[in-house]
Amino acid sequence: MSRHFALLPAAGVGARMGATHPKQYLDLLGRPMIWHALRAFEEHPGIDGCYVVISAEDGSWANYDWSAFAKLTVLRRGGATRAESVLNGLAAITGEVSAADWVLVHDAARPCLTRTLLDRLISELDDDPVGGILAVPVADTLKRQGPAGRIAETVPRAGLWGAQTPQMFRHGLLRQALESAGNQVTDEASALELMGYSPKLVESDPGNLKVTYPRDLDLARLLLGRRAGSASALVA
Repeated sequence: MSRHFALLPAAGVGARMGATHPKQYLDLLGRPMIWHALRAFEEHPGIDGCYVVISAEDGSWANYDWSAFAKLTVLRRGGATRAESVLNGLAAITGEVSAADWVLVHDAARPCLTRTLLDRLISELDDDPVGGILAVPVADTLKRQGPAGRIAETVPRAGLWGAQTPQMFRHGLLRQALESAGNQVTDEASALELMGYSPKLVESDPGNLKVTYPRDLDLARLLLGRRAGSASALVA
């Protein structure tokens, strides 16, 4: 049977956060944000290994304690773009991961992934010929901006989804797609689409947010804090 591996590209600097160091290391409940992103994979019995792709010049990683992560391997193969970092990571693990194994690419700045969503993604895609992504149907009315910050038009939202991660594809197919696409894509599904494939949409929820702006970090703290409180109540 095919195995499942997580791959987190974490070589970016997170310029939109306005922080003095890469956003994956921003404090979130006393841990670096990427620690929370990794935990969902570490604790899931269906994940066989987890790889983090960081910059060769990353001086922050060694400042934290990662001893809780038995499945974790660090790859100092970060590229100039997300696509390049993912492709470098895929190339680096080729000897350990077969072409038929599943790779779940996840944002290092998406710290609120739940076991429920990870279960759903794996169960819905394990027998899929292509793979797919977590995503949420667009609920808000969409406006396209025109000159001077004014509305140019309203965009119909029917059939539109907001892409999230993890994005789950076979190692061999994903590597081939990214090699063909180069740096013209912003997520893994786009690379598969350029090859003519139609990845499956697996419904997620807004709680699986990506921390892009400072206000997002506040919301992530709230969500994770609530989960921690609920877990403590169940133990008690």
